[in-house]
Amino acid sequence: MNVEIEIVTDENRLRPENSEVERLWADNTKARELFGWTPAYGGREGFKRGLAETATGWRARRTCVATRRTSIIYDFCKRAARQY
Repeated sequence: MNVEIEIVTDENRLRPENSEVERLWADNTKARELFGWTPAYGGREGFKRGLAETATGWRARRTCVATRRTSIIYDFCKRAARQY
């Protein structure tokens, strides 16, 4: 893009050292026990499908005010889905 930018960091908004979670693990056992819920699809293909459907939903709901931002998120999600 050939645009120079300045990155401004607010030290008060930075996370403390060693506070970042590197890997998240999900467990839907409680949802199944409480509500009888089970995922409609899963695994790698489920991830790709869910990501693509989420991106499509975002794209469908975008507004004139957020058009550029939503388009960037949509494009990112579509690229990510193709990688997996």
